[in-house]
This record gives sequence, C-alpha cells and structure tokens, in this order.
Amino acid sequence: MTRTRLPLATMAVAAFACLAVVAAACSGGSASSDSASEGPRATVSGGGEPAGSDDVAATDAPAATVAPVVSEGQIVEDVAEDEDIDEEAGPIPGGTLRFALEADVDGLNPTTSSLSAPGRMMALAVFDTLTALDVDGNVVPYLAESVEPVDGDLTRWRVVVREGITFHDGAPLTAQAVQANFDAQLASPIVGLAQRPFYPAEGPSTVVDERTIEFSMLEPNAVFPAWLSTQLGMVASPDWLAAAAADPTLNQEPVGTGPFVFESRSLDSVTRLVRHGGWWGGDVHLDALEFRPIPDASTRADLFFSGNVEGLHTTDPATVGDLRDEDSAQNIVDETGQEQFVQLNTSSPPFDDVRARRALALATPLRDYRDLIGLGIARDADQMFVPGSDFYNPDVVQQGDDPAAAAALSAQYCADVPDGCSDGRIDVEFQFPAAGVVGARQADILDQGWSAAFNVNFDELAQDQHIVQTVLGQYQATLWRGFGSLEPATNRQTLMCRTIGEGISLNGTRFCSEERDDLILDAQAQPDKADRAANWQAVVQDMNDASTRIFLVHTIWDNAFSESVRGVCERTSPDGVPLRCVVNGVNWFDSVWLSD
Repeated sequence: MTRTRLPLATMAVAAFACLAVVAAACSGGSASSDSASEGPRATVSGGGEPAGSDDVAATDAPAATVAPVVSEGQIVEDVAEDEDIDEEAGPIPGGTLRFALEADVDGLNPTTSSLSAPGRMMALAVFDTLTALDVDGNVVPYLAESVEPVDGDLTRWRVVVREGITFHDGAPLTAQAVQANFDAQLASPIVGLAQRPFYPAEGPSTVVDERTIEFSMLEPNAVFPAWLSTQLGMVASPDWLAAAAADPTLNQEPVGTGPFVFESRSLDSVTRLVRHGGWWGGDVHLDALEFRPIPDASTRADLFFSGNVEGLHTTDPATVGDLRDEDSAQNIVDETGQEQFVQLNTSSPPFDDVRARRALALATPLRDYRDLIGLGIARDADQMFVPGSDFYNPDVVQQGDDPAAAAALSAQYCADVPDGCSDGRIDVEFQFPAAGVVGARQADILDQGWSAAFNVNFDELAQDQHIVQTVLGQYQATLWRGFGSLEPATNRQTLMCRTIGEGISLNGTRFCSEERDDLILDAQAQPDKADRAANWQAVVQDMNDASTRIFLVHTIWDNAFSESVRGVCERTSPDGVPLRCVVNGVNWFDSVWLSD
C-alpha cells in the first residue's frame, strides 16, 4: 500500500513521554487503566481464582478478529494470513525481535530507577512480578503462589512465593529475597516515596519462613495485591541489589527471574537481552530482544514501515492512524489508560494562587488542541476516568477556551503580584519532553491560547531530565501523562498530601487536600468496586476544583508489530490464566515468536 502523512499543520504530533516516576505513580505497571476498574478482592490465591473485574469502557472500534484472548477496551487488528505458517505446529524458536521505544530511561533497577513505559517494557523482560493482571483486569498470582489478608481489617497481608524459582545469577527466590527488594524500595529516594508513607516505620514486613513474608500497612488496603503487579512487585536478585548499591553503574545490568537475561546496554542506542533457557515459566522462543529508543514518533514509525524494527509503541494519534492503515501491521490499540494533561506546581508562584491556575485553564485552547493533536483518534479528557467508567463523574468538565475570562483573572493576579507579571500578563515557564517536532507543535498550539493572559517561556527537555525536574518541583507548568492504573488507588502517590516531599515529590502538583486523602483511604479499604465509586467521583470533583491539572486527551497506545511477529497476546499465568496483552504501552515477550 502507499502510505501518506498529514501535513504538519494538521497532523497530531503528540509523542509525549510517559513520565511515571514509578509504575504505580503513572501506570500501575505497569500498571496503564483507571477506566471502570473494580480491582482485586481481598484474596489472590493459586489456581487463577478471580480476584476482581475490570469493566473497561467500550470503544467504537471494531471487535477483535484474531484468535488470542484480548482485554476489553483493547483492539487487536487482523493481518493478512500467511499460508506458509503452520500455527498449530507451535512456535518457531530463534530470531531477534527489534522494538522501537519512545525514549530511554536512567536505569533498569526497579527499586531505584524512574521507570516510564519504555523502562517498564525492558524491565519486565528481565524481572517477573509477584502478581499479574488477567484479561479482565483481575489480579492473579505470578511469582507469588498466593497473596492473602492475615486479618479482617486488611492491614496485614501474607505473600507466599512459588517454590523452585531461581534468579539469573543462580540465587533462589525466597521470602528473604522479596524482603531485600522491599527494603531497597523503602531506602530509595524516589521509589521509597511510593512505599514509606503507607507503612509503619517499625516492622513494615516480616519474613515468616523461607517462602512466606507478611506486610503490615498503616491503613486497611483491600487492593494491596494490585500493587504487586506494578514496578513495586518486580523482584530482583538480592545479590545484584547489594552490588548495585555499591556500584550504581550496575543499575544498567539487571538481574531478575524473567524470560530474558541482560547482555548489553548502550544508553540512547540499544539494550540487548537474550533468552533465558532455564526460565521457570516455560519455553522462551526468541533468541534475543533489542530495544531501540527513538523519541521522534515519525522516525519510529518509518523504521517500522521500512522493516528496520519488528515492533514499536506510540501514543501519537497521527502515527496510530498510519499504523491502522498499514495492512501488514498488527495493532494492539489500548484506550483504557492514562491521560495527558498540563500539570501545575502549586508550591511556588504563580500557581500557588488559584487565580493563576484557573486563568491558565481558561486560556487553554482545548478544542484546537484536541482537534489538531487528538485528530479524533485520542478521546477528549475532562478527568482521570473515561465515560462509561463507574468512577467517572459526569458533572466534571474541564474548563478552557475562554481567553476573556482568563485575561480578567490574570489582571486580578497581576494587580496583586506585579513582580510576577509583564505587560499585564502572568509570566510562566512551560516544560515539555523533547520529541523532535512533535513537542514544539504541542507547545505552539497551547501558546496560541495562553498568550491572551500569559507570557510563556518554553523549555524543552530530554525525558529523563524532565522527570527529574518535575519530581524535584523545579518547574511551573509541564506537559505530563499520568494515572492509568487498573485500580485507581494505585495512583494515590500522585494525589495525597503525605507524598509531598521538601525535595522529591511523587505528588507532582504538590497540592494537599486532606479531604481528598480521606476519600482515597476510605476507597482503598473497600473490597467492592461499587462501594468505591462514589469516593472516586468525589476525588475527581476535588481535583477539578483545585485546578491543578488541565486535562487534554485520553492517551491512546498502539503497540504495533510486523506480520512476522506471533504470540503477543498468548501469555498466561503459571496457573494457565490468560493475561492482559498490553498495559499503558507495555507488552511482554515471553510468549512471542517470529515466523521467519
């Protein structure tokens, strides 16, 4: 087929970075949707016992027409049949799959590194998690044999790991190994913020025996098993963790229990992983994986269309459209997770003043941005849930497209804070992740509206720098992608007062609402989704009232593969439960094989 691109003036160039500090902070791990998730019940045990459900909002796209079991809200588009391939004969071993990522990350240590979607993709090829998500969003055991509450108030949980599993360095998987990972998380300046505020200072965990560890929490947590499917549930070799603590360069050379073993890594170039022939989960078909960070969405797509990579992920609606038009591309399109928004730092001027926050929202050209960036492919976002979700609040609407009202608020602010203004408009800096022409295009559209009330200085940063600046609070306004967890309580790190630090903060807006905190803690204590819905609707209203985030579009992820790639959606748990294909731009490779 002949492939065409839209002119720059009308193409959506939104290859923005998924800037999760940890999986649970942005995606839950790896965790990608807030859309109507029920979350786990208060037990996750062996044998694939369902632990909840995920009623992901339906899309208008056609239903899947291929054999693999795929999660609701995700679409797998068919490819032409290859008559030379005998699928019933089983996977063909061998070959190297090259995958183009939207960016690189600062390291691959799940206890210390800032793992955005690209980092989670690479890490999950090396590390396994204690639990996993099935195709309906239920939490099921993975490295763990069982995860069960110890008492009725849901503040203590017992995790039993499977027997006979070893790390790539030969060390056995034990409760002590899980303890070493938890201790490393607690000690980490960044990842620790996702853990320390929710556990007692004394005795947060106890090793019961060789395979059993218990966790004690400050508040009841009915959805604790969901956290173990995220970055917080990845288990690394304790010997490697100790070595990496002494020599941080080893953070680039991960050692886990997963289907692939680290071979080499060149930052911003190629990370190569090779098959783990003794993987506890069964046969691994590929000889190797090569991950190649390509920040520009168009370049990434061109490499795919020219056959230089066999897979890629993208959130750029224009590229998603091109991939859907490509007859030979397999597209796993996921609309169930994450939102794109402008995030405001409330800890310093001008956005410590609600008038400035509301002025920026009112000045935002929502309709132009959504039309030119979303292209009718990425859906409009007013909040962290999609319509159809039980958590969705229909009364919450994102303000915007009102430059006159914005100018009036700006004038009020400038009358009181003249040093923060020039020519009657508020001075502000806007940071956004470097992605070639795409970031500049987004910034240009926003500035066309903001200029009515703001003097904007634009600062384009590499993704890793962008993450650091944000978590340190060294920004005023930034383009961000967040939320997207299948269980919204796993987004608590980004919303609560206790995760605001003087330096590092996972609550990126640094806005404290004690009423919101109470709603979140009450919601996470409820095993039944129906009992949590009203709380989350109230949380969404509180967020809207605070005007700390300007919601733009719901992220649409496309994880695309050439027609030679097989088995992407054939992954199962150790107990035979079909698992979710893609979560927030992350897919797994243990079931993948190449047909030629």
